Amino acid sequence: MLTAGCSSDGDRSAGRSAAPPDGGHGPVLLDVDECGSRGHNARETLCTRAEAVARVIARYDGRPADGPLCPLTTDFVLRISPSHRAGGGYACMRNLEPPHPGDPGGGGGPHTVVGDCVHRTGDGRVKETACDGSGAYEPEYTIGSAHPDRARCPAGTALYIRLTGESPVGCARRV
Repeated sequence: MLTAGCSSDGDRSAGRSAAPPDGGHGPVLLDVDECGSRGHNARETLCTRAEAVARVIARYDGRPADGPLCPLTTDFVLRISPSHRAGGGYACMRNLEPPHPGDPGGGGGPHTVVGDCVHRTGDGRVKETACDGSGAYEPEYTIGSAHPDRARCPAGTALYIRLTGESPVGCARRV
């Protein structure tokens, strides 16, 4: 199983050996620019093969909760079991083809960002959904801006959403 995160030794994209041009198998399982399949038994594969669904845009050792965040354009995180030759960690994955749930308004991904839409779940929380209405739930709010605190949100803000980063308050308005 694979997930996304950061490693204690920093971003592996710096100083690593170049991956084969087609995203083939290198010395590190699911290294930056390599591709993987999806599902319970996800595995590394050549980017040119039919089962390749996503490319690694960042890879880190350790657990996602303990490491750096994946880039905002990450579509999904793949956790790499410690039993693999890479010793565990997580890979930040970007789909080879649309849809890209990690893009603003895409309805998923590991980060909620400005441009995303959400719906209420009924338990006082909100969950991201596709802004174009193609998701399982209709969008109720759209995040128009992000600020360091609520006081900086524009008039008409109907919902405040916790985001990550330097501007942790998302200011959302009704759709």
